[in-house]
Amino acid sequence: MAAEYSRIDVQTVAVDENAIFTNGCRACRKGFISHRDDSGIFFLKGVSNGCKAVYRVTFNGNIAVSAADDGGILEPISVAITINGETLGNATATVTPAAIGDFFNVSITTFIDIPCGCCVTVSVENASPTSAIDVTNANIIFDRVA
Repeated sequence: MAAEYSRIDVQTVAVDENAIFTNGCRACRKGFISHRDDSGIFFLKGVSNGCKAVYRVTFNGNIAVSAADDGGILEPISVAITINGETLGNATATVTPAAIGDFFNVSITTFIDIPCGCCVTVSVENASPTSAIDVTNANIIFDRVA
């Protein structure tokens, strides 16, 4: 079972806020993944016949320092996959742009284990220290592997 959510247009994401995704034709229809259209939070269920469900989560997108309200601060910027609001260190991508508005393509993949009967929330967060970022061509894929 795989599910895909995306958002093509440019969105400005504040520090510690989530990137927003829309439901597409490849959204989960089996009830394993719940997502409200135009939201940044996904609810994964640990429904399985074994002791846990395992999902491979992959995020791809383009990120840049946003000019935003403050004109932008030129510094390293990061996005990260989070579980229950906690940033995963092994699922963080950081780039150092040379100019505000310079886009970089980033990709993050991680595995998430969910005990049978439990649930977790997953999101893609702006993990930059002080800068809002622009995110475009955001795409997240959930692949249930076990």
